[in-house]
Amino acid sequence: MTQKALYWACQNFPYVAYFCPQNSGYPKDGFEHLLFAGTESLPNALHQVTDGYKVGIVGYDKKNDFEDLESQNPTLLQFPKEFFFRPSLCIQIHPYGNKATLSSDFGVSLETINQTVIATANAFAEGIRIRSMTRPDEYFSNFEKIQEHIKRGDVYELNYCQAFEGTFTSMDSLRFYAALSQKSPMPFSSYLKVDHLVLVSASPERFLNKKGNILLSQPIKGTSPRGKTKEEDDQLACKLSNSEKEKAENLMIVDLMRNDLSKVGKIGSVKVEELFGIYRFHQVIQMISSVTCVLDKKLSLGDIFKATFPMGSMTGAPKIKAMELIDKYENFSRGWFSGALGYVTPSQDFDFNVVIRSVFLDMLKQTIYFAVGSAITSDALVEEEYQECLLKAQAIREVLYEAQSNSQFI
Repeated sequence: MTQKALYWACQNFPYVAYFCPQNSGYPKDGFEHLLFAGTESLPNALHQVTDGYKVGIVGYDKKNDFEDLESQNPTLLQFPKEFFFRPSLCIQIHPYGNKATLSSDFGVSLETINQTVIATANAFAEGIRIRSMTRPDEYFSNFEKIQEHIKRGDVYELNYCQAFEGTFTSMDSLRFYAALSQKSPMPFSSYLKVDHLVLVSASPERFLNKKGNILLSQPIKGTSPRGKTKEEDDQLACKLSNSEKEKAENLMIVDLMRNDLSKVGKIGSVKVEELFGIYRFHQVIQMISSVTCVLDKKLSLGDIFKATFPMGSMTGAPKIKAMELIDKYENFSRGWFSGALGYVTPSQDFDFNVVIRSVFLDMLKQTIYFAVGSAITSDALVEEEYQECLLKAQAIREVLYEAQSNSQFI
């Protein structure tokens, strides 16, 4: 039913957003299982309280509005810096019993939606050509320069990313989303359509969650591949848990998030509820920490984002200097990548992910890009960080490769 509802929504609405927790056992749970569709965009939605749900995305370069920063790198796809819409259709899929609840501004039923016919071809994509925008020697050179900044004390951690761009001759983005979700089921899996622009995400990371007056952030730092056997998997999880390097990286971002949350939390309310938690996903093992605070109820969504955005795990620390160096050493504008996608409920609670392990599509121009990165510290090893980037891109590359026999990756 969910797949038919997605196709029906995309056929009938310019704006569609789908959030699926994938039953992954995430600490504090992942997204609620929700499908939204609508026609009404909401300008300046970060600072306005609206009735009902609002759904949207905030791109990485929104940082330039929050701080005295700029981005000079080329833009791979033309995404709006932020976009929110008011849903006129909401379907909530219940976790048990395969049931759903529909609410809409017009007369439509789940029975009508369930009659949607889905065309299935042998391949969901054709003519894919993907190239890396960063050669290995360029990555290695920039890695050394970033470590020089760390030695000088400019930053003590920096998340350096590389991008892959390409083209396609045809693409069924919903089947692509289904394939990526099967390959890499994640707690913040999501699909977003804004006219001809599409985001397909298998994100493992939460940016911010608000329930009542409690604000939660869950930075991820520390990644390991899964083992081929249970014994190997346990060994890799133990190695990650005991890695002083990975714990140091995680702790740096936890401290950064404690500082960010202290800007919006009541004095003395910031707490680290879990430090260095080890969680296993389909493709990787991750180290996740949970930081909370008690909010000042007078703050708007925009106030909270201004104090905390973007997620520290995707910048490094100190945050502002790290973002300046990111723009210096990366060769692309991140756009929606490492931004935040989510929804605000009628009670003004909200949940936003970190837009990583995600693919961005322009269906009109038939262009595609995605990006991956890792945290560079003083004791990081360049070959290990480069391989971590490739590991994070593996699921995306495999899904695109398996879609057709004539795909090209350069």
